[in-house]
Amino acid sequence: MTTTPAPRAPLGSLPPREHLRLGQIATVLDVVIPVYNEERDLEPCVRRLREHLARTFPYGFRITIADNASTDRTPEVAARLDDALDEVIAVRLEEKGRGRALRAVWSLSDAPVLAYMDVDLSTDLNALLPLVAPLISGHSDLAIGSRLSRSARVVRGPKREFISRAYNLILRGSLAARFSDAQCGFKAIRGEVAARLLPMVEDTGWFFDTELLVLAERAGLRIHEVPVDWIDDPHSTVRLVRTATDDLKGVWRVGRALATGGLPLDRLARPFGDDPRDRELTGVPGGLARQLVGFCVVGGLSTLLYLGLFSLFRLGAGAQLANAAALLLSALANTAANRRLTFGVRGRDRAVRHQAQGLVVFAIGLVLTSGSLAALDAAGGTAAHGTELAVLVSANLAATVLRFLLFRAWVFPDRERRDDDDLAGPPYPSHDRNGPIGPIGPNDPNDLTRSAR
Repeated sequence: MTTTPAPRAPLGSLPPREHLRLGQIATVLDVVIPVYNEERDLEPCVRRLREHLARTFPYGFRITIADNASTDRTPEVAARLDDALDEVIAVRLEEKGRGRALRAVWSLSDAPVLAYMDVDLSTDLNALLPLVAPLISGHSDLAIGSRLSRSARVVRGPKREFISRAYNLILRGSLAARFSDAQCGFKAIRGEVAARLLPMVEDTGWFFDTELLVLAERAGLRIHEVPVDWIDDPHSTVRLVRTATDDLKGVWRVGRALATGGLPLDRLARPFGDDPRDRELTGVPGGLARQLVGFCVVGGLSTLLYLGLFSLFRLGAGAQLANAAALLLSALANTAANRRLTFGVRGRDRAVRHQAQGLVVFAIGLVLTSGSLAALDAAGGTAAHGTELAVLVSANLAATVLRFLLFRAWVFPDRERRDDDDLAGPPYPSHDRNGPIGPIGPNDPNDLTRSAR
């Protein structure tokens, strides 16, 4: 059995999710099992999984064994299973790395739903159908098994329990992740999402899962979580210290990329479903309500920053100088935050121009606030610090309305975001740290070939 590359997703945002047309698809689900030196566990795992799918999964399926450069008899076992079972194929990569194996096999698969699980089958297989059902129905884009859900039942030692929970706390604190379990080896993704998302994932090892989920969540894709029953494998070959170190490096790299807007996450955006409440209404600007909420949140935080800076600068400078410095710094932060969070403009393109336009808006705010302070001084005497703050807050509220209108109509117009999508190049080619995946040759370090018979 061979696989053909999935069609490349077109530019622009993803289409609305739809229920798969199952009657027209021979293979609905492709379950990948990445392995490295698993000659003992591989055959019983694959046979057990195949029997479970044949008994419980109502559609066509395939099991793909992804051998990560094993040095024992794993390739022979995989080849034997490939020969004996119609639903099983074996592929081999000449380099290690779970992320490398998943990206290579998923990129070549023609199945509309892609999944993977660890060879030890620590997760109860009864969770497999609930895992992929939301992807088949069109409800979700990705699905993950969670060992940290309240209704999950987990048997493992205190060391692994502590590391798992500590790692997920780090993700929540540093990358604002909302999913509960990043590293559970039990995940699934829709094929068209994988075609767009995989080229953006750089890691080829254990951090692959986390990076995939963080990018998907930041792009607004829906991640479904399934509580699982999970029993720890005491013979696991995962090196915890090295894996934890690599994961922390990955957290830093992804966090930096997200902070600088270096990832084209707009290509992963999903429109709302076919709900009459989501259809465009004549005379109502698209996204106005969401932009107003985002602008108000950013504005509130900017105002707090501005007042704090003004109070700090006022200790060593006059009111006018303190106001100008505080307004300048808070304006730069406000423009950057509104650019990304309120109006959804990512990447470095036109960032300098946007800041320059934001400074023009800042100048208008400076005129309003400085004029208010001048009027206060002209009203008589030296005003109390509290009075100065009250006047500045009032002036800032007046400037806020004008700032939003200028941002929406001039600095970040809707047509600019459409133009950015039109001018965007083709999706990034699949890559890893050693270069692109494919074309595949016999001596290619990313060789993805059928195991030798």
